[in-house]
Amino acid sequence: MALSLAISPCPNDTFVFDALVHGRVPGAPPVEVTYADVDVTNTAAERGAFDLVKVSYAALPWLLDDYHLLPCGGALGRGCGPLVLTCGDRADQADQAERSGRTDLAGATVAVPGDRTTAYLLFRLWSANRPPARIEVVPFHEIMPGVAAGRYDAGLVIHEARFTYPRHGLTALVDLGEWWEGETGLPIPLGAILARKGVVDPVEAAGWIRESVRQAWADPDASREYVLAHAQEMEPGVVDRHIALYVNEFTADLGDAGFAAVEALLGRAADAGLVPQTSSSLATAWTS
Repeated sequence: MALSLAISPCPNDTFVFDALVHGRVPGAPPVEVTYADVDVTNTAAERGAFDLVKVSYAALPWLLDDYHLLPCGGALGRGCGPLVLTCGDRADQADQAERSGRTDLAGATVAVPGDRTTAYLLFRLWSANRPPARIEVVPFHEIMPGVAAGRYDAGLVIHEARFTYPRHGLTALVDLGEWWEGETGLPIPLGAILARKGVVDPVEAAGWIRESVRQAWADPDASREYVLAHAQEMEPGVVDRHIALYVNEFTADLGDAGFAAVEALLGRAADAGLVPQTSSSLATAWTS
């Protein structure tokens, strides 16, 4: 029986899952793939819509009763955090704020890619003492053009936008990854892979995904056509930089530092009343 898999069309996901999707992982079942942005999969996972699914780490407190967190396959690392982008007068204010040692979005309307994304959770933690006036949830591809056109005072962006935002005439007000690493010394937990309880054995699933990652690294050209076909018109150079940044040691294994980062994020967010408390250590209970 085929398992349902939901991942984003982003190059890091298609690169990681190419071998699994195309039946090159020995012993793995066939999979039926759905491609969707993470704000869509966060909501779908609450309904138990997929057997294996990529979600935001920020969504875990609502999902762990029904899903196992797998220790591989996701997006977590250093130097890869979300950015808050501004344009025009707001960018000038950002420059002034940086020189004075403060940043401020008071009175601003900020476009974000989803209300349960890790990017937005990091933004809420960062801006807790200086929140913007208004938040609008906007499809990711509309955020940078919207900020450039003045529809939003600022935008919260992820992934390839790190490489392309200057083309839109935008300025980075803050790198939330740098902020998080400075605050905690830990990597940034962005996207997680979950396996549905009672349907997918998490140890087996972790083995399939690790083998898919191993094959991706061993022969990057094997996934090239598949990755580019789903890269949403991203140019090959940006695709390569995207994969190099988001597919890293934590993709193969979260390890102690990865689990510590996730628990720090969710613990701080729970203490701030932003997410429910999680009941057990993710590092010791991911198969329970």
